[in-house]
Amino acid sequence: MSATPRDRADRQVPRVRGNDYRVLRPPEDYTPRLRVSVVIPAYGAQDKLDLVLQGLARQTYPAELTEVIVVDNGSSPPLRVPEGSAARLVVCERPGRAAARNAGLAAADGDVIHWLDSDVVLTPGALAAHMRWHHAAPYLSVTGYIRFTSAELPDELPDDLEAAFEPAEPHAWLVGLVERTDGLTNNPVRPFSLHVGGATSASRLLIEAAGPMDEELILGQDTEMGYRLAQAGAVFVPEPAARAYHLGPTMRMRHQKRIDRVSHAFVADRIPTYQWLRGHPGRQWKVPQVTAVVSGTAGYEAVRASVDALLASTVADLSVVVTGPWDTLDRDRRAPLKDPNLDLVLVHGHYEHEGRVRLATAEEVDPSTPFVLRLPAGWLPGEDSVARLLRLMRNEGLGLVRVLLEETADGVAEARLERVSSFARARLVARPGEPLDDAVDDVSGVRWVTGEEYAFSAAPAEGLPEVVGRRAAYKARVRAEAEVARLTEEADRLRGQVDKWREEAGKWRKSAVELRREVGTLRRELHAAQRRQPAAPTTLTGRVKRVIRRRVLDRLPANGRQPSQDTAQQPEPKAGEQQGSS
Repeated sequence: MSATPRDRADRQVPRVRGNDYRVLRPPEDYTPRLRVSVVIPAYGAQDKLDLVLQGLARQTYPAELTEVIVVDNGSSPPLRVPEGSAARLVVCERPGRAAARNAGLAAADGDVIHWLDSDVVLTPGALAAHMRWHHAAPYLSVTGYIRFTSAELPDELPDDLEAAFEPAEPHAWLVGLVERTDGLTNNPVRPFSLHVGGATSASRLLIEAAGPMDEELILGQDTEMGYRLAQAGAVFVPEPAARAYHLGPTMRMRHQKRIDRVSHAFVADRIPTYQWLRGHPGRQWKVPQVTAVVSGTAGYEAVRASVDALLASTVADLSVVVTGPWDTLDRDRRAPLKDPNLDLVLVHGHYEHEGRVRLATAEEVDPSTPFVLRLPAGWLPGEDSVARLLRLMRNEGLGLVRVLLEETADGVAEARLERVSSFARARLVARPGEPLDDAVDDVSGVRWVTGEEYAFSAAPAEGLPEVVGRRAAYKARVRAEAEVARLTEEADRLRGQVDKWREEAGKWRKSAVELRREVGTLRRELHAAQRRQPAAPTTLTGRVKRVIRRRVLDRLPANGRQPSQDTAQQPEPKAGEQQGSS
């Protein structure tokens, strides 16, 4: 049977931080003491089931600690347990592998539940390799390595499985996941993806906390249950020594795209970690990403300010639980303005029909919700406050972020963002009398931040604050787009102006070259004239000035030309002067 809380208190439970199970170091030679129940859902294929049961009969783990349960899920003809097998046969008429597994789970009494498909043959040491880890800690989920064989099925299971079933293909997706994440030890985002039903075992303690398989799902039950095991505090361990052969290809290998299309339509509602499946920006899901808890007894205005600010958050995948004595409210209100519970009545009436708000007499948070935010009434998170806290928690792998809102003589006001899986594991490992936050710090980490840093503010003393929310983000985006359009238009105009001035500068450079050439010619003429007639320089200098002035005026716009005073009053040279200057 599973260990009791007192059993766990008597021996110190090892603490795994994140998913780094390497601290456990289970010995190869251990004394078995835990009982394992192997649950095999089956539908037809008696020949494969016979080989699977023969493989279980050869396990090195003690037979007296091994229970094998075969669940016939409506086979025709009915399945049978071979003579001499220690397996028990359970019949489940409700179709579906999840229903069959739950029927086997209900009949099992082991400390560890080992899921095994009816076409997976374990190598002799596989169960012992699983159980070695379960003896090291009571909150593990261990998965073996499966190889897919296309060899012809033998009538009897051979002694040398490798010779009979190789060459075989590895479980490429599982091997790739393990290799990419250093054996799942570097805190991958979704270690629960390792929970595949073909050859996975889990502590019964975890399964009882997580609950049975979801029979409403058509496909994806293994992954969804793995997620709930993670929420219950599980650590996921890949064990290469726990080897098995899958007799033939799986349905996923044959129809992966079609299977993903079906399973994704359902698991998106149940696994918030699969954010890429939740592409809609505003719809509600069965399991929200965050649930905020607010006390409804702090006064109507304070409660409404906090709840409305939460609903306006940029994190739309959020629900709110407002706690209060709602069952005590009197529906027959003859003098409502004199009702001593008027504020409770107002809170109840204001949120009774809001889909994302639940009015509860006690804290009720779906255990599948990954994050819980506890917010004192009267404090307002900014539009992006929750999103920023979530980013901090994910980036650093934290289990708790404590937000310091205010320090007074009466104490400290704080908001708390909690990772549900970290608190679940902390409860499993906490010593008697140990503060739970200390255990959370050991298994995940705790951070303090200030409310000012994360845009938390107090509600106004009177009235209600203006709620902007995602509408403000939309308006900001529209303004930003308009500003981008304006700046783009201005940049185009300036580029045109630059091109115009470049063209004008080219003209001026050309004129300067021509002017330098003409001035050079005139200087040569001046030099020649000076040698012939000493009186000519004054006349030639005036001519040079007139040529330069004319050249400049020719380059100016027509409306910008203003004849200079010297030019207007300068008399035309006489014929003799013109002849003398030539």
